[in-house]
Amino acid sequence: SKECELLDGKLKPVTFIDTADVYCQDHTDIGHNERLIARALREWSAHEVIVATKGGLERPDGDWTTNGRPEHLRSACEASLRALGVEAITLYQFHAPCDHHPFADSVGELSRLREEGKIQHLGLSNVDVDEITTAQAIVPIVSVQNRCNPHDTTAWDGGVLARCEADGMAFLPYSPVGGSYGKGDVASDVTLREVGGRHGVSPYEVALAWLLASSKAMIPIPGASKVSSAVSSAEAAAVQLSAVDMAALDAAFL
Repeated sequence: SKECELLDGKLKPVTFIDTADVYCQDHTDIGHNERLIARALREWSAHEVIVATKGGLERPDGDWTTNGRPEHLRSACEASLRALGVEAITLYQFHAPCDHHPFADSVGELSRLREEGKIQHLGLSNVDVDEITTAQAIVPIVSVQNRCNPHDTTAWDGGVLARCEADGMAFLPYSPVGGSYGKGDVASDVTLREVGGRHGVSPYEVALAWLLASSKAMIPIPGASKVSSAVSSAEAAAVQLSAVDMAALDAAFL
């Protein structure tokens, strides 16, 4: 199909995929998305791809709960190794601070897994600046993954993006085009539509292009349930926003 041709040659290849053990229906199918990704990459190996995954949440009966117990993180990491079919996970991220167990203890166990060679690099998700500081005192941190999009700029307001820039960490905005509940607001946003109209692209592509242009630390991780959405996200990397565009977008969202 035309979409597959675009993915196969006319666009720069996607070389980073983010997943998690809990991207599944419920606790009975932990690792579902990891297994899908591993199978897809075995069948299509045209490009080298970095797969990052996460641990620290659970899905009891479809709910989302935190579990930062060191024992859980160890078993989750080892299960992810099996699901992905790798000897070491390139980037393993602590999915979220736990509601019941000390943050430093969780990070300490991930540090031990890194020392054992099961993890190459460590990242954090859903954290604030103080938690980043706590983690950095224990082990090197290479990335932070927090929610961020034109309608959620807490990464700027809370200082997390600035901290990533200052310390040379990647910032991975999740839900960069609004996520399941915010994508409609992005699609109808007047400023995004006006800028998109000037470039002949969708508001979603403008949102991604704005994030990319806002900071060298930014590596947005948009999700997609259709091939056309994945193609659109990839095309956003080629959108060249002008100084006028950036001024309008910054004024609207920052």
